[in-house]
Amino acid sequence: MRIRTDKDSTLSDAFIARVRASSDRVAYRQYREGEWVDYTWSQAADEVSRWQQAMVAEGLKPGDRISVCMRNRIEWVFFDQAALGLGLITVPLYFNDRPDNMAWCMNDAEVRLLVLEDDKLWSQLREHVNDVEKVVTLASPAVADDKVMALNDWLPGSPGELAKSPATGQEMATIVYTSGTTGRPKGVMLSHYNILFDLEGGLDTVDINESDRMVSFLPLSHTLERTVGYYMAVVSGAQTVFARGITELAEDIHTHQPTVLVSVPRIFERIYVRMQEGLPAGSFKRFLFEKAVDVGWRRFCKQATLMDRILWPLLKLLVARKLYKRLGGRLRIVLVGAAALSPTLARVFCGLGLPIIQGYGLTETSPIATVQTLEDNDPASVGYALPDTEVKLAEDGEILIRGDHIMLGYWENEAATRAVIDDDGWFHSGDLGEIRDGRVYITGRAKEMIVMSNGENVSPTDVEQAILSDPVFEQVMVVGEGRSRLALLVVSGLEDTRELCQRANRQLGNLPGWVRIHFLSRVPEPWTVENGFLTPTLKLKRAEVEQQFAQQIEAMYQGPELYSG
Repeated sequence: MRIRTDKDSTLSDAFIARVRASSDRVAYRQYREGEWVDYTWSQAADEVSRWQQAMVAEGLKPGDRISVCMRNRIEWVFFDQAALGLGLITVPLYFNDRPDNMAWCMNDAEVRLLVLEDDKLWSQLREHVNDVEKVVTLASPAVADDKVMALNDWLPGSPGELAKSPATGQEMATIVYTSGTTGRPKGVMLSHYNILFDLEGGLDTVDINESDRMVSFLPLSHTLERTVGYYMAVVSGAQTVFARGITELAEDIHTHQPTVLVSVPRIFERIYVRMQEGLPAGSFKRFLFEKAVDVGWRRFCKQATLMDRILWPLLKLLVARKLYKRLGGRLRIVLVGAAALSPTLARVFCGLGLPIIQGYGLTETSPIATVQTLEDNDPASVGYALPDTEVKLAEDGEILIRGDHIMLGYWENEAATRAVIDDDGWFHSGDLGEIRDGRVYITGRAKEMIVMSNGENVSPTDVEQAILSDPVFEQVMVVGEGRSRLALLVVSGLEDTRELCQRANRQLGNLPGWVRIHFLSRVPEPWTVENGFLTPTLKLKRAEVEQQFAQQIEAMYQGPELYSG
């Protein structure tokens, strides 16, 4: 049974209603001490009530901000639901973020309570946070600190009644700090109804129900996983399995056989690379794989020939079914978001029969604004606007969005709020797009255009996504602002820069002829969150990369051109 909500509902109301409707059904599954453990909805509610008692004992009041920094696990849910039921405001932190950035977010939000997996991180945060009064760790603290307490010591022994949230649906439920590619993050304020409105529209478009099972692995601090992989399971009644980690993800998916998977393109890039590694050039296995993709793609596009229809049952048995079984064998929906699925990946995985649909949105839109359906699926598009959501284009092609899922604003930053939400309520996404027959197509970033000295404008993300479809490239960044030729910084195991340049340009056949890489240079190590070149959501910090490698970029342009076509 789906839980129905309205403008007066809170996320806590939805959880309480789910517990009442499905008390004895399994809600969550988590790996503990060598085995998988199930929790019913009523058992989860008992744990939430214990967390609520502990929070009340700390003197926390409605409107106070509290933070959680953990990998995906059931305690994340207990923390969040306890906070929501008390009218507290959750400020999630990315567990792979830099400590100085975490501290800045907590100071900005004046966070009073912090929950961590252990106290190792606290030793790096302690000197930089201003308002944190209590730190709770899942593991026993390794170092004595008056502020730090183990979870088992903090929680009361017995559960009680779940608290009903004193908040209204229109009040703030969370502050989610967007990991900006320039400057400090901004705190996106989302109300209970922002998120519930988004869930209603999502579930009206894509059927997820009590019979479904999800494997949760994208960070819960990311709004895509939090809304779709967590809150949507509460409203729909679906079961959630918390993956042990990226290293064990393939095994966990195979073991638990999810029917719904929320993912990002990077996961399928990794699968594709591994598949390619097992298909030697010129081998019969590669021939079969490529044939299956070709035939499957024509079937997907409803262009199959008679011979395709004859061959497909055999190709499905020999190729496609193996991939499907590797992913558990029961998938009926794979929702991909947060970044564009490249044409190469779309052709391969849709061709092999994976039920992939894409969605689009931002943290500021709670996050879904558009989504595809399996029945009307164009992989080049991000689908149609959700019910009761408006999407249009500004004169310059920027995508504008309006609906009840648009954020309340940026935390204590009115100027930034006014810069993105106009007087008519339209949110300015910063993304460029097209709308054809109601479908939305993303074409680039309004604020990430390279303006060349010849007057040409280039979307670096379009170029980079095309190049990354060749698995020899691990990471790339296009440069060329104010110059007459484009150049490329590359992270790759292949050392021959001329060959890398040739391969890069080979991927650009669908772009205008003048969009070609003329200079290329390899960088010594990958760009990561830890070295400051990626945001916690793995977006490239272009300004930082250009500054760090300024001399290398200049040396490229002073050297010989690797492409002269």
